[in-house]
Amino acid sequence: MGKTKNTSLDTTVTDFILLGLSHPPSLRTLLFLLFFIIYILTQLGNLLILLTVWADPKLHARPMYILLGVLSFLDMWLSSVIVPRLILDFTPASKRIPFGGCVAQLYFFHFLGSTQCFVYTLMAYDRYLAICQPLRYPVLMNGRLCTILVAGAWVAGSIHGSIQATLTFRLPYCGPNQVDYFICDIPAVLRLACADTTVNELVTFVNIGVVAASCFLLILLSYANIVHAILQIRTADGRRRAFSTCGSHLTVVTVYYVPCVFIYLRPGSKSPLDGAVAVFYTVVTPLLNPIIYTLRNQEVKSALKRTAAGRGAGGANK
Repeated sequence: MGKTKNTSLDTTVTDFILLGLSHPPSLRTLLFLLFFIIYILTQLGNLLILLTVWADPKLHARPMYILLGVLSFLDMWLSSVIVPRLILDFTPASKRIPFGGCVAQLYFFHFLGSTQCFVYTLMAYDRYLAICQPLRYPVLMNGRLCTILVAGAWVAGSIHGSIQATLTFRLPYCGPNQVDYFICDIPAVLRLACADTTVNELVTFVNIGVVAASCFLLILLSYANIVHAILQIRTADGRRRAFSTCGSHLTVVTVYYVPCVFIYLRPGSKSPLDGAVAVFYTVVTPLLNPIIYTLRNQEVKSALKRTAAGRGAGGANK
């Protein structure tokens, strides 16, 4: 039992214990090293993309790469909200998290995660305009409009995170305080509430599951139109380049959205698979983004080479 605050009316939980991912004790060291390496690679990979987009004039003026830079920034922060706490589960350190820390983690997780959903949708819309409306693209999507859309995604994400955190923690929590999950997320925390959670589950279903599913369907609709347009391209090289650019985005989107829908469109679920599935979009996807976008995007690879060549020339001149 965690620390509690006694009053004449009830016993209020003031901290939670994150039980983490189920794992054999013999694998504790291996899992610690695995997630530690994933976290470091995630930060370095996304930082590399962010710096490349910022430093290369050919990239940072184009909406597609502005969105890619924003996505890398989000991945770095989302990973930092989740993975360090997850790594602690494989150490002798205390698994306790203060009540306020749990509120903050849930807020930032949903703030950054929902903003990422909106950015993925904007990226699909940008590719749709570039391939299906190439002549009107400079008018329909430019740097200024892209910045406004990104700002809107951040604001919407912040509102979403605030709503979810407020609705979740307005409920009384009077014990037990053991969260059967590796982070403070809505389904796991609601199981500990000492009140009816029907409204919360409904809001979670609509505000997270349906919104995520709707964004995913919009992305699929965009790509259906994109595929149709690509098939009209006469040159094999043109089709290959278009498929390469869009394929990388669609791969990441699928890895991100499918687990989200699996978890949040099943209110009240206590499946042991939830934790393993959540690791995919909270830990694996931020790692995959820089790998996929770097290896499958020729312009990013060219920009990296130009940046490396520039640094090499600068060092030689010294």
